[in-house]
Amino acid sequence: MIIMNRLKEIREDRDLTQQKIAKVLNMSRSGYSSYETGVCDTPTKILKKLATYYDVPIDYLLYLTDERKPHKRF
Repeated sequence: MIIMNRLKEIREDRDLTQQKIAKVLNMSRSGYSSYETGVCDTPTKILKKLATYYDVPIDYLLYLTDERKPHKRF
């Protein structure tokens, strides 16, 4: 799965641990780890939370774009 690499990449770029992100998402570290490793698909609601937390578009997390800046909202 490609998404796992982007989740790990953006987390490590910001010097964050899996434990810190799991806390932000109100879940266990092992639960979050399963998204990074591709054991489980990342649910849409988790992608939305991560996109908001990292201030990136969901498309970036899904490798649909390499643009890290969120789109302007109308």
